Amino acid sequence: MKTLHTLMTVLAAGALGGVCATQAQGAPPVVIETVTVGNPGNAGDPQQFQGVFGAVDYVYAIGKYEVTAGQYAEFLNAVAATDPYGLYHVNMWAHAEGCKIERTGSPGSYTYSVAPDWANRPVNLVSWGDAARFANWLHNGQPTGAQDLTTTEDGSYFLDGKTSDFELEDVVREPDATWVIPTENEWYKAAYHKNDGVTANYWNFPTSANNGVSNQLIDPDPGNNATFTDGMVGNWTIGAPYYRTEGGAHENSESAYGTFDQGGNVMEFNETVPEPDIRGIRGGSWFNNIMGRWDRPVDMHSSDEFRDLGFRVATLAGTSQPVPALSAPGLLVMLLLVAFVGTIVLRRRRRSSAG
Repeated sequence: MKTLHTLMTVLAAGALGGVCATQAQGAPPVVIETVTVGNPGNAGDPQQFQGVFGAVDYVYAIGKYEVTAGQYAEFLNAVAATDPYGLYHVNMWAHAEGCKIERTGSPGSYTYSVAPDWANRPVNLVSWGDAARFANWLHNGQPTGAQDLTTTEDGSYFLDGKTSDFELEDVVREPDATWVIPTENEWYKAAYHKNDGVTANYWNFPTSANNGVSNQLIDPDPGNNATFTDGMVGNWTIGAPYYRTEGGAHENSESAYGTFDQGGNVMEFNETVPEPDIRGIRGGSWFNNIMGRWDRPVDMHSSDEFRDLGFRVATLAGTSQPVPALSAPGLLVMLLLVAFVGTIVLRRRRRSSAG
């Protein structure tokens, strides 16, 4: 039975990752390293005049790091040879504080590359709609092709060409969603909950600390550090040209669940709609010092794209081990194997019962 259970677990994880026969053969998939957020049914954290945050009644997994420029460039190369929905922002390359993704070529043959030493830093200048399309692409198995219902426009979110704030306001998570933008509660729990059972215990900061967070980049990291502006504008963790550190550069400053950079690098979109035409954001950034659990940054329009704003993704698979999507032939083989093992198990049960 253990063998059957293992096979079915792998199959289920593959299905949650999205099954797509059009995935480019031989192309390395973008692997989102995740951490599992357990303790389902934990109590929320009340914040005066804001609400109660962090209560989640199911197991899920969330990106250990923010989505990087390298991962986003792979996404662009897969679906943005023509870019009708503006997944690429010219300031990613042109602005001094962009994430240094360069686009070359002409419509229909665009290609994208990341400057050296930038691939593992977080992507910025992306909108909530861009993040939702990235999540759809992951859900669909990272296919290559035009931006349509099989790649970016359906999956975890039904977008179908929506780009304006008014259009995106009503976009919700689909019932069968796999890769998603985290809700505010999912994001908050991963950042601040103490991971100590079904409790209402939360750290003040997403570095597993209640005070004294520093913005120093030290090797080795002594802990309780993040990439943000300390006090006065200009007192960066790291200055020009990067401003943003590589994911996990503060290697001993993770949250209780094991996430990095929820207190710095870039603020992050979440799925929550706190008011019309607005999407929630959370976390600190290299440009400011908002990172405490009581800090709720000014929320953004779904189409906003800023130099200190990015995102991370979550998955409802509830596993900390990323499983690449199964191709159609691979899925068929797995189904046959599961059926074969299941037949053997049933025969053994019958023999045992007969004896």
